[in-house]
Amino acid sequence: MKGPSCTNVGFRDLLKTHKLSNFIVGIEPIGHYCFSLAGWLGSQGIEADLVNPHLVKKNKENRDNTPSKSDRKDALVIADMIKNGYYSPVRFHPEAYEELRILMANREKVTKRLNSTVNQIHHWVDIVFPELLKKWKKYS
Repeated sequence: MKGPSCTNVGFRDLLKTHKLSNFIVGIEPIGHYCFSLAGWLGSQGIEADLVNPHLVKKNKENRDNTPSKSDRKDALVIADMIKNGYYSPVRFHPEAYEELRILMANREKVTKRLNSTVNQIHHWVDIVFPELLKKWKKYS
């Protein structure tokens, strides 16, 4: 006889089944997806906390003295870290702050591209017209 799968059981049902008052979801923030998940969990009234990926790797190696990786092993290590208090809460910032971070990151990328392009132009001008910068020193 098959029991209910995790996809068919809601969080509230799991709490009732195991006689729990609440629980914490531990997330290893590898990509940007974890913040969407943490936001959704927060909207459901579920606490989501982040564990440091570097510490997860170190704890995983210490667990059985091998650098092997598996989803089961990762889940065990993350759950153990959450149980022992090695986590930090997800901090959501105001929308204006997030937009400013995105703008600053985009500005940094554009500035790097601009500097790279200017350096390429100087490179080719030096090769093709080496006398140009000798004539007009203010452009060098």
